[in-house]
Amino acid sequence: MDRLDRKILRILQEDSTLAVADLAKKVGLSTTPCWRRIQKMEEDGVIMRRVALLDPAKVNTKVTVFVSIRTNTHSIEWLKRFSEVVGEFPEVVEFYRMSGDVDYLLRVVVPDIAAYDAFYKRLIAKIEIRDVSSVFAMEQIKYTTQLPLDYMTLDNNKSGEE
Repeated sequence: MDRLDRKILRILQEDSTLAVADLAKKVGLSTTPCWRRIQKMEEDGVIMRRVALLDPAKVNTKVTVFVSIRTNTHSIEWLKRFSEVVGEFPEVVEFYRMSGDVDYLLRVVVPDIAAYDAFYKRLIAKIEIRDVSSVFAMEQIKYTTQLPLDYMTLDNNKSGEE
């Protein structure tokens, strides 16, 4: 990875629909080398996939709920089962195992509180949980899918300027 790869990633994080020729022009490459770099980053798993970002209000998922979960069971078997159960719910858009007082944190998107209540009842019917605490986001102040790239380790032996 070099500075040109980082430039490509910055631009793709802003707009992955950009034509390769346009992207190449922005980073100062011809089309074929630019395409090869993108393919290499895809093969290496740096670029995991390209997706469309949707407006939550326009797809009726405007309520965001952060769900903190505590459990009495801390076994690999329980974690595997819990992960499978959570994976069945499309409302769960993020799922983390945490350190500290909370064991797991979910970000859930739903149309309204009634839909969250239905989600909650389906979840607790499928797996035993000691404690569930939910907080509703009042306002989204910042949201991005763009990762900061300044922390990337660059190969100084490769060419590429920024």
